[in-house]
Amino acid sequence: MATESNKSHHILNTSANLFGLCFVVFTSLKALNLNRETYIDEFTAASMFLFMISSATSFLSIRSETKRSFIYERVADYIFMVGLFTLFLTTMFIVFKVMQ
Repeated sequence: MATESNKSHHILNTSANLFGLCFVVFTSLKALNLNRETYIDEFTAASMFLFMISSATSFLSIRSETKRSFIYERVADYIFMVGLFTLFLTTMFIVFKVMQ
């Protein structure tokens, strides 16, 4: 279990960075007016929400000294993976929209 708790630091750092990246993407979508006829901004907002939850649960995992720490870490890990998938979908939508 000692090696498992080391994952939380990586999840927290990466989730926070990807959350910031989503802000940049979201702002760029508004500036380029790509948000009107596609679902790109909705997927970006969903990614932001997932990365924020992943960051919060990862932080709780680091701060918790009970058995819940492992549960928080697992939740953060799974939510992070779903966030990565939604960010991948967002990227694919942007690529196909720009190529049109």
